[in-house]
Amino acid sequence: MSKLTHIDGDGSAHMVDVGGKDATMREAIASGQISMHADTLQAIKDNALKKGDVLSTARIAGIMAAKKTSELIPLCHPLMLSKISVDFEYLDNGILVTALVRLNGQTGVEMEALTAVNIALLTIYDMAKALQKDMVLSDIKLLKKTGGKSGEWSA
Repeated sequence: MSKLTHIDGDGSAHMVDVGGKDATMREAIASGQISMHADTLQAIKDNALKKGDVLSTARIAGIMAAKKTSELIPLCHPLMLSKISVDFEYLDNGILVTALVRLNGQTGVEMEALTAVNIALLTIYDMAKALQKDMVLSDIKLLKKTGGKSGEWSA
């Protein structure tokens, strides 16, 4: 069995030391969607929810979440992110959320992009749950990552 990167010799969890790695431009793109009824989607489009502008709030939440990933996920490194974008696309039955995260650093930003997507989706749910409680979050995934020793990867 290969050596596990987050487990030391005595089996204890630890954060990987990335200090010796070269800093490279790294980027990750993730996406996910929330499905809902047509009337809920229309209320979001019309900015007609009592809690306010759903997508603006979800964008801010996603950006904040990407910046806080190391506080939420054990063993993730705190990172100086240089770019975070959270974008939305209306679908026939919901909303697609896409997050892009970038930095010039020694470790990747996949977890930050995925965290941004998840929290943006949860924020949409929270703001619209008064209209519909059975919305479904789905298809949360990494679409692309670049940089680092392993180079480029895409789904």
